[in-house]
Amino acid sequence: MREKRGPQEVVRTRVGVKSWAAQLPSVSAVRPASCAACGAASRPVGGPLGLHGHGSRSRQVRGPLEAGASPVLVELRVRRYRCRRCGVSQTVVPSEVLGRKLYSLAAVAWALALWGLESLTAAAVRRRVSPWAVVGPGSVGRWDSLCRWAGEARVGKLLCCVRPAPTDWTARAVAARAATTVAAFALPATGPPSLSACAFRGAERAH
Repeated sequence: MREKRGPQEVVRTRVGVKSWAAQLPSVSAVRPASCAACGAASRPVGGPLGLHGHGSRSRQVRGPLEAGASPVLVELRVRRYRCRRCGVSQTVVPSEVLGRKLYSLAAVAWALALWGLESLTAAAVRRRVSPWAVVGPGSVGRWDSLCRWAGEARVGKLLCCVRPAPTDWTARAVAARAATTVAAFALPATGPPSLSACAFRGAERAH
């Protein structure tokens, strides 16, 4: 899974935020199989490494680490690699992390599910997803991030799997379909999980 981010590349792994936060994966453990820009193999048979470790950087991730858990703010160290062939750098991140978003994809999917499927108010969703307990007077009763995510889902810019929505759909309807789409990627779990919880878990595998 990959997405372009200016002159660099952001590559999502199969390692979740919770596991990544507990222990930073080694350079070899999350080295991409190939360069996200030119496709060169990272470990060519009989040849030198194609993707070299290029240090790490700090990355902030917001939101709960599990469905229903209290929201937190986590500072992670994410791995960086540079391709020997084309020179492009790639940043390797946990499965729920997206470029240009401070909230995890799991938190975004959870928020859209709570709003679109469970009909919670925007303020109630913010209390369950945002780590910030205090908001300004102008933000009481609303959450701009939630509206922005629904807007991205409406035009197909949230994830490739979330198709654009008809222009006459309400924002809640758009959020509901986006959450349901992500929920379809969740692995089977013991017991009858809610669709909202599936949306949270499906974020690890959605693309």
